[in-house]
Amino acid sequence: MTSMPMSALLSALRGAGRQHLTASTVAARQAITGSHVLRVHGYNKVLRKKVPNGHFFESAPFGAGGHTWKVVCYPNGSDRDHAGYTSLFLKSLRPHDDPFVFDATTARLQASVLDRDGKPWRTQTAEHRSFLGYEAWGWKDFVKNDDLDLVDDCLTVLCDVTVDDLPLHAEEVVTAAAATPPPEPTASALPPSFDGHGWFPEAIWSDMPTDDMVTIHVGGKSFPAHRFLLEAHSPVLKLALQNVTSSQLHIAGGLALDAEVFEAMLQYMNNYSPSCSEKIKVEPTIADRLLVAADKYGLEKLKLACGEALCPRVDMGSVAAMLTLAERHGCPVLKDACIQFLSRAGNLGSFASTDGFQRLMKDCPSAAEEIADIAVKQYA
Repeated sequence: MTSMPMSALLSALRGAGRQHLTASTVAARQAITGSHVLRVHGYNKVLRKKVPNGHFFESAPFGAGGHTWKVVCYPNGSDRDHAGYTSLFLKSLRPHDDPFVFDATTARLQASVLDRDGKPWRTQTAEHRSFLGYEAWGWKDFVKNDDLDLVDDCLTVLCDVTVDDLPLHAEEVVTAAAATPPPEPTASALPPSFDGHGWFPEAIWSDMPTDDMVTIHVGGKSFPAHRFLLEAHSPVLKLALQNVTSSQLHIAGGLALDAEVFEAMLQYMNNYSPSCSEKIKVEPTIADRLLVAADKYGLEKLKLACGEALCPRVDMGSVAAMLTLAERHGCPVLKDACIQFLSRAGNLGSFASTDGFQRLMKDCPSAAEEIADIAVKQYA
């Protein structure tokens, strides 16, 4: 027996005399698993000889469960007691004090060394609670190096990251005011027009059913949008819309996500398909805030475009903030631009004498090793 739809339930309750009636829905979330393959060539002959005990390398950033991660590998052990092992850890790229993250509770990491046939040869599983921040967890003794039987000296590790329970912030839980139907959209509230290079012709709006429309409220403004567009682009919005029983979705604004930024993000979703290969246009003045929003909502192509828009703005006064932004939100293209800037003759020495350098070391310690590598190369 299925439960009564919310709309029917509210109609029945209003018919019983409850005219001032509101409702909200909370639903259990399914665990979300994302997988990443890390393949390392020349593992024994090159990396284990060049990377000393206590030093590591990282995978490229990847998304899983609405968050961004990196795999951290110590080919000669993370400390002296594990010098004969490969140590492997998972790191979240979001800091504890980042106000734009969800309050996820538990993440599980399962990592497997794959054999020549792509089948797990050695598997370890670890669980971690309250994982947000520059935390890394995993195994100092992931695998003993003498036990590794590598094909063509190539190490292949499959990492499955499962995030349980992704609740929204309290402000983002949708409350359906069901006493009166929502007003008909006015001319100013119609969907934004297309600029000619969009996902599909503007005429398609007239072919879409009206019940596909939702209204997003953020920063004191309301934005109409097609549900299928939001769900196709953003796994985070798709998850939020699964629990919407009305056509209204309220999103708490913040320092990075205000009405201006959300409008730009919505314009991107209107005009570009997830598989679009053409260059995405980003307004440089909001590229930093838009990058944070794109990372939060899983819009990887938009995040890349924001990073590219910020690269020309990297200079002595901005490099600390840009490198912190790139590290926190998993933007390799912006990070590379910062590293290249600091690698130029004289720049690192000048930067080390600024307040920005001290803030970077405090706020983004993960960048310290990159800067140390630059210093070694320049002053060796």
